[in-house]
Amino acid sequence: MANAYWIVHADVTDHASYEKYRIANAEAFHKFGATFLARGGQSERVEGQCRSRHVLIEFKDYETALACYRSPEYQRASALRRSAAVLDLVVIAVYDGVQPPLAAEPPPASSTKGYWVAHVDVTEPEGYKAYVAADMDPIGGFGGRFLVRGGRFENMEGATRARTVLVVFPSYEAALSCYRSPGYQAAAGLRKGKAQFDLVVCEGYDGPQP
Repeated sequence: MANAYWIVHADVTDHASYEKYRIANAEAFHKFGATFLARGGQSERVEGQCRSRHVLIEFKDYETALACYRSPEYQRASALRRSAAVLDLVVIAVYDGVQPPLAAEPPPASSTKGYWVAHVDVTEPEGYKAYVAADMDPIGGFGGRFLVRGGRFENMEGATRARTVLVVFPSYEAALSCYRSPGYQAAAGLRKGKAQFDLVVCEGYDGPQP
């Protein structure tokens, strides 16, 4: 299935009004079959800049993800948070390319997954390719799978960099451990000076769905 995602970063300024938005958006998300992958929860900004709250939402395909945002139901809900939060929201298609080789014994899964959300402006494309090749083994060693790796996107609100990457791990702990591992840090060294990189590690969501 050719899934697609909303990747949302927010700074909430009025928590009472934002909570009204959280309640109201369930109508649109239920109608369009949305599934929350991350919704608040623990997070750690490990590189660059990012807002304080992170939400990841999965849809069955790119067209449905766009239709949900543009629907009257969602636009009515979003009006409740226009003055309550500063938001960056991108709709982006799933990655269907080669995945990292998994370790023979990947980290155990927990009830909530972990995610890397990266936004990238590549300044030296040829040099950046070395990083793209080198990050596969350490990511796979910690059970990581690419959900988004570049691809078709539309920026709906706020701002984002030219390239977005979303990686899922068996747990939040595995996602953090992968980033901190010697293998990944060696790969990350290959992109220094070749890209502007924002990366946040997010805890998955296991609460009620729309």
